[in-house]
Amino acid sequence: MANRTPVRNASSAVLQVRDLHVYYGQSHALQGVDLTLEAGVHAVVGRNGMGKTTLCNTIMGLQPARRGSIRFLGEELIGQPPYKIASKGIGYTPQGRRLWPSLTVDEHLRLSDTGGGAWTIERIYDTFPRLAERQRNGGAQLSGGEQQMLAISRALLQDPRLLVLDEPTEGLAPVIVDQVEELLVRLTEESDVAILLIEQNISVATSIAKDVAIMVNGKISRVMPAAQLANDRALQERLLGVGRHSHEDVDLPAWEPTAEVPQIDPETQEPAEDLAKPPSPSLVYVPPTRWSAARWSEGSEAAPADMSASKPPERVRPFDTKPEPLFKEPLTPLESLVGNDVYVVGTFDTKGAELSYIRDCIAAQGLRVRTVDLSTSGKPSSADVPPHLVAPYHKGGSSAVFDTDRGTAVRAMADAFENWIARQRGIGGIISAAGSGGTALATPAMRRLPIGMPKVMISTVASGEVGQYVGPSDIMMMYSVTDVQGLNKISRQVLANGANAMVGMVKRAAADKIARDKIPAKPGLGLTMFGVTTTAIQQVTAQLDDLYDCQVFHATGVGGRSMEKLADSGLLSAVMDLTTTEICDMMCGGVFAATEDRFGAIIRTRIPYVGSLGAMDMVNFGARNTVPEKYKDRVFVEHNPQVTLMRTTASENAKMGDWIASRLNEMTGPVRFLIPEGGVSALDAPGKAFHDPAADKALFDALTARFQEGGNRRLIRVSHHINDPAFARAAIEALEEINPMKRNTRYAAV
Repeated sequence: MANRTPVRNASSAVLQVRDLHVYYGQSHALQGVDLTLEAGVHAVVGRNGMGKTTLCNTIMGLQPARRGSIRFLGEELIGQPPYKIASKGIGYTPQGRRLWPSLTVDEHLRLSDTGGGAWTIERIYDTFPRLAERQRNGGAQLSGGEQQMLAISRALLQDPRLLVLDEPTEGLAPVIVDQVEELLVRLTEESDVAILLIEQNISVATSIAKDVAIMVNGKISRVMPAAQLANDRALQERLLGVGRHSHEDVDLPAWEPTAEVPQIDPETQEPAEDLAKPPSPSLVYVPPTRWSAARWSEGSEAAPADMSASKPPERVRPFDTKPEPLFKEPLTPLESLVGNDVYVVGTFDTKGAELSYIRDCIAAQGLRVRTVDLSTSGKPSSADVPPHLVAPYHKGGSSAVFDTDRGTAVRAMADAFENWIARQRGIGGIISAAGSGGTALATPAMRRLPIGMPKVMISTVASGEVGQYVGPSDIMMMYSVTDVQGLNKISRQVLANGANAMVGMVKRAAADKIARDKIPAKPGLGLTMFGVTTTAIQQVTAQLDDLYDCQVFHATGVGGRSMEKLADSGLLSAVMDLTTTEICDMMCGGVFAATEDRFGAIIRTRIPYVGSLGAMDMVNFGARNTVPEKYKDRVFVEHNPQVTLMRTTASENAKMGDWIASRLNEMTGPVRFLIPEGGVSALDAPGKAFHDPAADKALFDALTARFQEGGNRRLIRVSHHINDPAFARAAIEALEEINPMKRNTRYAAV
């Protein structure tokens, strides 16, 4: 390993890109890119769709170049396969991190460790103590920051001379962004590693890099000192399209799909006709892309004088190909989706007999069945919806699903199916049967569907840890007992039980809807509670029970996600989020952590929201011996032998208050956020273990400083403790103000 890297001569740069051109079909993605990285960190910034990820993939040999040169330590890389490029000493952490959910941290590292290099697993654990603490956790059980540490560590074990990082801080909370930033600075200071940093976060890019390249429409617009860009907000706005100047410098054409992405008729789900009919056999219309304008090509010496006269008719797009946001769009309300059709989904090329058996069991009981094939093998399919009608819903088109290795293809098909299912109507329920791969393929789309819609997953992995498949959704997991491979006495009975369960749920849902239509149910109110805020929630629900169907969620990470899932599903009319403690665990590495999408459903749905800071004085760990060593001198309370609570500090509270306020500022619906100045939990009161007025003040002050008040958004300071009756009254008054209810309405029993 130590001898694999070419000897660098005095005149060669670590990376030198010259006149690089890359095409996707007729779309000119990279248009003569020039870039030189001598040493240290060189950042490339730009808006989505400018070609930054394409540049990374081309450097690594994952995307072919039409022409140009890429030299690493003087050696040409163009034309070499990815594995050879990696072996020369280039590490790559792709956008999205791409970890294996089922593998532990230690298994990730052992798979990546080639041995003999400067970076060893022991050195990784010394450099990233957090990974050492989490080495037995699976990839899906890590926070965003921990996942990024693991992705970078995986690349470092290749002992790279160059590290290519594509959006390493994407989707991370601000405090985690700071940690990743510190990590990269330390790497460049302590190791002989050059870094090509692709980043949209200008603050991160300018803090780490010496020089910054601005990428616009597939070209490097200019290269400038990072300090100059960091100190000139007007220049950032003008060059990067942020703020009030976003329209002045770059005017991208509206995206239209290329001929490689078939159009889907929304009614028949069949491919529509070709994108365009050329006006003569010698001309072919090339639609506009995010990089190039519409034009006529292949056989024509020049475009028609008036292209607009023969522009093809506008088509319905099968999916939105703008860069996918970090968090999904709101779920469609249940009532507009629900119907009587049962969807039987899976890989019909390998599980056809089993899935067809489920279909026949359901159809025999009078329900309509629609089969959906998610195979990636390219084999012919007899399903009602074959794979080629699902694959175009991937943001990269069908080629992203079928023209790749099996593992990547399965992930891409899962993404495509998730987009596809969200655009269907008349769904009565969804059922699948599979092994681990097929379970991972079907369940993301099931999670996308609203709470209350029947979802059954018959799987070989259903007797183990299923949190990664179910998440905050209501998927019913059934253990298949035998492998889902052929029909036998056992498998027929299990598959029939799953089918019968689906039939019962779908038929009962129709009957329940008739009853609900006669007498409306109470509107749903989501509330969050922890043991130390139980008194507050009990007082609130006692006074609101005649107005709302009070649905209380235990704030254990998945509890908050479940509540927000219901909000996304349109099943809550308001939220009283008095216990936001999951943010403490997210920021400090506790076991009941929220995700970076905490409050996201409220932002998306704009439903009335009353919030507070319940239990923001504590971080949750397991048994005392599982608490990270770095916290050994902190204040602890052992709730029970399996749960250890740690008091948060003033500095941690300040960061959390700032983060919460930033999320509240994104809410455009009616918001009232209450600060309980007398204490945030049962342990945060005079004489109790976590009573720390200075730490509370740091939380309150940071939140107040960042919070942006408006006509719909107010911050309310309450002088009482969160569990005092006066605080409960204040919370109820705040809810009544933004979501007034009549107390004489007759509701159905729930």
